[in-house]
Amino acid sequence: MELVRGLINLSEHHKNCVLTIGNFDGVHIGHQYVIDKLKKVAKQHNVPSAVMIFEPQPQEVFLQDKAAARVLTFREKYKKLKSLGIDRLICIRFCSTFADMTAEQFVANLLVDKLGVKHVIVGDDFRFGQKRTGDFTLLKSMASELGFSVDDSQTFKFSNKRASSTEVRNRLLASDFSGASELLGAAFGFQGRVIHGQKNGRKFGFPTANIAVKRAVLPIRGVFGVKALLGNKEILGVANIGNKPTLNGIKPLLEVHLFDFDEQIYGQRLQITPVFKIRDEKKFDSLDELIAQISLDVSTAKRKFLID
Repeated sequence: MELVRGLINLSEHHKNCVLTIGNFDGVHIGHQYVIDKLKKVAKQHNVPSAVMIFEPQPQEVFLQDKAAARVLTFREKYKKLKSLGIDRLICIRFCSTFADMTAEQFVANLLVDKLGVKHVIVGDDFRFGQKRTGDFTLLKSMASELGFSVDDSQTFKFSNKRASSTEVRNRLLASDFSGASELLGAAFGFQGRVIHGQKNGRKFGFPTANIAVKRAVLPIRGVFGVKALLGNKEILGVANIGNKPTLNGIKPLLEVHLFDFDEQIYGQRLQITPVFKIRDEKKFDSLDELIAQISLDVSTAKRKFLID
């Protein structure tokens, strides 16, 4: 899969494609349905299949910390889209200048002049251009004038509900990790390199591996029983996902205490899959209270995992 980052890197080479556009947060089973359709139509036209996404996601620009939580980081989204076999991922930097582009300019200048789209697949609720004035009706009207076709992706249903990133977030907030995984077509989790922290866990008797979660808004918060994957080795543990309020934390962080594990793993990639929630994140009045609660959390997780 070819990655094109930014409008500046679009060239004549990128003309002629079948395109779908959206945030694709989670790349859930509804998105996968659209991408299957995209690849089939691209094959019919004998041109590359292309997905256009935006970084940051538009909501993150307009709403900042009030934006919906991200299900996937950009890296995770890239890897998942690549695994689905599309030819090209076009990542547009979303900023005020891009947001000021009129709906007509978006279609004529970007989709037609720069990308030479043969066919575009979008959802019936797709909005684009300055102040979101462009919609499916306008896109279809301009398509007939400018020589390409357009198709409504149609809503993919799952258990009589719309398969959507919002529904994935709802399942995660409810700690329904099994339901979220069914919608995502894969287990939900966090992944990243283990970084140096303040070593507080080790001082408290519960050493932790720390991972920066790289999301402005977290999809889940609290203390969880987790499965960690280090290479091919699965390790059970307990993780805190949040801002460590008792220790005056600011940046979101994932800290995981791995059971029966005492290896140096700084710089190594760790994948963390939450299995069940133990409690919400809480600010304690003293370090002694915090340490006592961590001990209780570890006992709770081990009991639920059936560990002696």
